Amino acid sequence: MGYTEREMMWNRLPTWQVFLWWHHFFLLWTTIDGQTRYSIPEELKQGSVVGNIAKDLGLVVSELHWRKLRLTSEAGKQYFSVDLGKGELVVTDRIDREEMCGQKPSCLLPLELVIDNPLQLHRVEIEIQDTNDNSPSFLTKEKVVKIAELVNPGARFPLESAQDPDVGVNSVRSYMLSKNDNFKLTVKNHKDGRKIPELVLEKPLDREKMPVHNLILTAVDGGDPVRSGTSEITVIVLDINDNAPQFEKQVYETNVSEKATPGTEILHVKATDADEGVNGEIEYFFAEQTSDLILSLFAIESSTGTIVVRGNLDHETNSLHRFDITAKDKGNPQMDGHCGIEIKILDINDNNPEIIVTSLTSPVPEDSAVGTVIALISAKDPDSGDNGKVLLTLSPKSPFKLNPSVSNHYSLVTNGRLDREKNAQYRVKISASDSGNPALTSEKIILVELSDVNDNPPIFSKPSYLIYVKENHPPGKILCSVSATDPDAGENAKVSYSILDSKVQDVSVSSYVYINSDNGSIYSMHSFDYEKLKVFQIQVQAKDQ
Repeated sequence: MGYTEREMMWNRLPTWQVFLWWHHFFLLWTTIDGQTRYSIPEELKQGSVVGNIAKDLGLVVSELHWRKLRLTSEAGKQYFSVDLGKGELVVTDRIDREEMCGQKPSCLLPLELVIDNPLQLHRVEIEIQDTNDNSPSFLTKEKVVKIAELVNPGARFPLESAQDPDVGVNSVRSYMLSKNDNFKLTVKNHKDGRKIPELVLEKPLDREKMPVHNLILTAVDGGDPVRSGTSEITVIVLDINDNAPQFEKQVYETNVSEKATPGTEILHVKATDADEGVNGEIEYFFAEQTSDLILSLFAIESSTGTIVVRGNLDHETNSLHRFDITAKDKGNPQMDGHCGIEIKILDINDNNPEIIVTSLTSPVPEDSAVGTVIALISAKDPDSGDNGKVLLTLSPKSPFKLNPSVSNHYSLVTNGRLDREKNAQYRVKISASDSGNPALTSEKIILVELSDVNDNPPIFSKPSYLIYVKENHPPGKILCSVSATDPDAGENAKVSYSILDSKVQDVSVSSYVYINSDNGSIYSMHSFDYEKLKVFQIQVQAKDQ
């Protein structure tokens, strides 16, 4: 199905934000395989209307309250709520796309809309669009570059790339270098989309004329209006050692399993230096701007260039690590070369599948029809590929079954006749198993209570009672007590007694006896005369409430 445009409520936003986002300040919604999607910019003010979700899902607004509409989020934090009076989905908390999705090109917040009476589940996706709310920045505000005066024009010196939490056109787009006589700036486009600035020597340096060059590197993003950040570059001109180490490759790529233990060798980098003696002796180090995370996960042997595992790797946390290695010689002045490292973390099946009960109806009437939905259940596994594919199964000999829905969602429904008098409670065991080798499993017990339905009549302890009474006994004497039981519960099992009207010698039986409706005790109304009445029969009725 196609998208339809929804006009945003401009008077809810500050003037500058309206001006900044006029070109895409709209909402999109569509339903695909039972899913509804809206598109909104980040940092919307609280109370902003995302869309009329009741209208978009074909729901009746006046029924939302008694049908107990509720909104759940896999993110844990609730950024939205539903106005049950209007059926509108509104923003309830600050939405920071960078905090939520980082550098991912697409930022989707999945929601689940659960409605009772009857039970329904709707998948809703909120696409969070990026706004240019972050400026490019350099981890190193002041960088020192040492260049020998004998270096030939055309030599390149990698500079630090700027970081911008924004994505797309709002991320770093270009670099500029302050005006000078000896250097120009080029930008190398990395295959992963990064732009790496390089300082290029245009004219030979003369330490005696100018030993220090002070430059300003500016990073500019592609937002509107444009944001920028700067770093000071100090070039120190040195003598002698005129050859820098050169790596055999610009980028080294390798794969390593996430179960690799500390000390495991990953790869070996190698650089050569045309100089002789100490000027050609090379040591290897992590680049200056290397993050603390990389330093905690990997180590490099300075003399050999061997990179080894240092910490615990986790594919689910970070499946790809990129960093730079610097090769420095021991000359005076010291010179260095650089290469990039890309390490892919291969997944192993190290996460048990998780069973999530989204909604549960309990107690359940014992006369529920086959196919009645009892609970909504989903399964997830943070592993990838077959390791993350989950299958749910149900304990055998259970009057329930699992019906698969979309994207690892299931509904637990009745699959047979329920009888509270036989089983008032069911412990439904659900098992989850992934497709890894070996497979990992988990279990969850769901308690389903049954509510009573008045489906059993009272039953007397005896089908008939034979009573012997002496004549001329005093009136009001108890003759006997009858008893009936009802296996139902509550009011459905409370029994009252009565005598059905009949005739004894053309006189109503109520003239002879009466019964206590609460306990079933039968009393005589007057004395009996054997010569006039030797035997008579009465019928007692037991009725539940």
